[in-house]
Amino acid sequence: MHFLHKERVTLEKFLPTLDEQLQEQSLLEMEAIGSPALPIFRQLGGPGLLIPREYGGSGVTPLQLTHIQRAIGSRSPSLAIAANMHHCTVAALLESIADESVGEFIRAVAENNLYLASGFAEGKTDVSILLPTMKCQRVADGLLVSGSKKPCSLSISMDFLTASAIVPGKSGDGDQLALVIIAADSPGIERKPFWNTWVLRGAESDEIILNEVFVPEEFIYYLGKPEDLGNILAKAFIWVELFLSASYLGTASALVERVIAERKGNPSDRALVAIEVEGAMAALEAVANSIMLGGNSDTEVAQSLFVRYSVQRAIERVVETSAELLGGIAFISSGEVAYLLAASRALAFHPPSRLSMASYLDDYLAGGPLMMP
Repeated sequence: MHFLHKERVTLEKFLPTLDEQLQEQSLLEMEAIGSPALPIFRQLGGPGLLIPREYGGSGVTPLQLTHIQRAIGSRSPSLAIAANMHHCTVAALLESIADESVGEFIRAVAENNLYLASGFAEGKTDVSILLPTMKCQRVADGLLVSGSKKPCSLSISMDFLTASAIVPGKSGDGDQLALVIIAADSPGIERKPFWNTWVLRGAESDEIILNEVFVPEEFIYYLGKPEDLGNILAKAFIWVELFLSASYLGTASALVERVIAERKGNPSDRALVAIEVEGAMAALEAVANSIMLGGNSDTEVAQSLFVRYSVQRAIERVVETSAELLGGIAFISSGEVAYLLAASRALAFHPPSRLSMASYLDDYLAGGPLMMP
């Protein structure tokens, strides 16, 4: 079978046996709280995929990771989403900081297969998605950090939480933008249940609360002035959109794969759903190539958003048609079709939503700068 062949060959090259091990469990067992997917991924070296080889990682390219995320999403949507958040946190570290001490930290992540959770700001009504939400108080030898992140994937399995923050300057020279890295077992960290839906529970997306958590100076990385945040996060933002879209496209592809394997519908029906997902994948590959060519301007950020929303719409059409072709008995008998149908549609809920970006993209297309809600 050739469907998803390219993606699974790439996955097998960098994480041998992962695909096989994910298939040994039922989909719904893999997606539940306490799923073995995250421990398996850690054991096989998944946290080091994006880390350059000189720092002990696998050094995969954005294009290869796009293939890997789609392949994983077709087997375990929760693992794909959790891994995505880790990878994008690694990308932010690699792209925004030149300090050699960060290289040492990245090497430790690869060598010890550490999970990094993201405490960057999430989508909130009337609040910019780029605005740091953590509050910092300067103390001797570091900071006290307070705030919360919900949902926060990898809330149970994380080894470190990373977050952007506005930090008071050390010598009274104004606030600084900083990245803080917080050990998961630090005093003052609290986890609270937040994710109440049955979909994607295996991603461990609950709430992390920080109550005056001490962060030593060596785990604070200064990035410049607060107004530089947009430029610093531009490329990392493209990575988020790319890998999220690939992950959810993989979930939709799992339904298409069932349609093809079970020969549902007629050749025209099967070709139609395959055309939709393969066309969407080709668009994601174009975004991955733009990253590899060094693009992180407004043009590339806008492209990543256009492609993300295009993939989102393609998923909507594909999963509806695929579920219809698979039929009511498949929908009723196991719950897996219903699960894949629901999980694949969750891309629409990741910030920035298509509705929140519509006016900004409209202004951009008319010649204005690209703004974020």
